[in-house]
Amino acid sequence: MPKTVISSKTKEVIIGSDQPFVIIGERINPTGRKLLAEEMKAGNLERVREDALSQVAAGAQMLDVNAGVPLADEPKILADSIKLIQGITDVPLCIDSSIVEALKRGLEAYEGKALLNSVTGEEERLETVLPLVKKFGCAVIGISNDDSGISEDINVRFDVARKIVERAMDHGIPKEDVIIDPLVMPVGAINDAGRQVLELIKKLQNELGVNTTCGASNLSFGLPNRHGLNTAFIAMAIASGMPCAITNPLEKEIMQSVKGANVVMGHDPECSDWIMSFRDPNQKRSRRKRRA
Repeated sequence: MPKTVISSKTKEVIIGSDQPFVIIGERINPTGRKLLAEEMKAGNLERVREDALSQVAAGAQMLDVNAGVPLADEPKILADSIKLIQGITDVPLCIDSSIVEALKRGLEAYEGKALLNSVTGEEERLETVLPLVKKFGCAVIGISNDDSGISEDINVRFDVARKIVERAMDHGIPKEDVIIDPLVMPVGAINDAGRQVLELIKKLQNELGVNTTCGASNLSFGLPNRHGLNTAFIAMAIASGMPCAITNPLEKEIMQSVKGANVVMGHDPECSDWIMSFRDPNQKRSRRKRRA
C-alpha cells in the first residue's frame, strides 16, 4: 500500500489506505466567500486564523490554504496566510493555487513537507509545477484532466493520471508523493458519476499504486440535502480505498461518517476514537454511583 508522508515543522501525517482517513479542511478558500475574499484582499487574516483553529478543533489533520482573490496579490496573501497558520497550529498544510508564482511563494514560506494542490496533465502545467515539487521536496495532487479537458470516461482519466505519475517520476519525484484526484463529477448531471469514481479510486490504487483524494462536495453540486449525499459518498470512497479528502470538518455528519468508516475498516484500534467521541459522558459517573 502506498504511503504519502506530509509534515509541518513538528508534526507528521501519513496518508494511505491502511491508515485512518485524513480530513484536509477546506474552509480557508475565498471562492464563494465574499467577506473572506474582501478581508484577505485588504490584508486582514483574522478570519483565516479563526478558520484554521476551528477546523483543527473539529478534527482536521491537515488544512488546505487557498488565497485566490481576484485582482489581489495572491502570492503574498498565500505566503502570509501560511506563515500565520503555521504560527498557531502544527498541522501540515496543502498549498492550493492555480498560479505557479503563488505556489512558489507558498513553498518558500512553508516549514516542513507540504502537499501542493495541484498539477494537471496539461503539458505547460506539468513542466512548470513538477520542477517546483522536486526543488522543494513536497508532495503533489495530480488532477486527472489534460489539454483536452475533463473526460467522462474513467479510462481516459486513468491514462491522464498515469501520465502525471510517470512524468513526476521522470523529474525524480517518487510515486508515493503523487496523490491523484480522480475528479468527482456531479451526480445531478451525470447519473453514474458516483459509481464511476469509486471504480476509478480502486483502479488507481490497484493498478497504478497511488493514493487518491478529491473535493468530496463536488458530487452533490446542485442537489438538495448536500450534507446527506456527501456523508454517504465519503464513507463509500473510504471503503473503495480513498485515504484522504478535502472537505469541511465543521459538518458533524461528515466527521461521524469518517469516524464510523475508520471503525469498519479496522483503522480505529479498539474503537478508541469512536468511543472517545461518542460515549455518553454521564455513563461513567452512573457506573461509579452503582458501585458505591
